Amino acid sequence: MIITLPEENGTQFNLASLIRHLITEGRPYIIQGQQNVSLAKHSKNRSLDYWLRENVAQYPDRKQATNELVAQICNTGLFRENANLICPNSRRSCHGIELV
Repeated sequence: MIITLPEENGTQFNLASLIRHLITEGRPYIIQGQQNVSLAKHSKNRSLDYWLRENVAQYPDRKQATNELVAQICNTGLFRENANLICPNSRRSCHGIELV
């Protein structure tokens, strides 16, 4: 399934690449981790926002994991939102998406 980044003028990625990433990480979820900072200052390098910036985005210093993008991913039926996921960076409870 193809997902379009709302902040990127039509840049797209295949959701299968995110699923492969999660399998590699050994987690069935990823936190949203959206931050309005440059990629170099991003504090959650294991988040969806960071992964998108590093692997998909044309503008890596722009927030990518917007609420609109998360809704688009969840609307595929492959993921659902969860507000109580453990952040792999901070070990705190965070909002993100998990495989269904």
